[in-house]
Amino acid sequence: MSRREQIEQMLSENPKDTFLRYALAMELGNDECNEEEHERAIQMHRSLMADDPPYVPAFFMLGQQLTRMERIDEARTALKDGIEQARAQNDMHAAGEMSEFLQSLQ
Repeated sequence: MSRREQIEQMLSENPKDTFLRYALAMELGNDECNEEEHERAIQMHRSLMADDPPYVPAFFMLGQQLTRMERIDEARTALKDGIEQARAQNDMHAAGEMSEFLQSLQ
């Protein structure tokens, strides 16, 4: 069983598990995946971003994935929103990492 299949199986047993949802999005968004899987990963990251509280790492990973897909404007938006959420959650390390990455896109 592949890592992705293992994550999907665990997620079927606990569909609200934040880390499992994030792990699956990461698996679906890797460079070896097809466009449909990338779009599914994007939607999963957006779902994590909409959680209460939003899952801060999803903003950064979405920004990176969108950049690889050359969707730079969307990446900038995700990163700006992520910086705001990271600061709201007092995660200055994540805010700093996203700020640096955002600056590299300009």
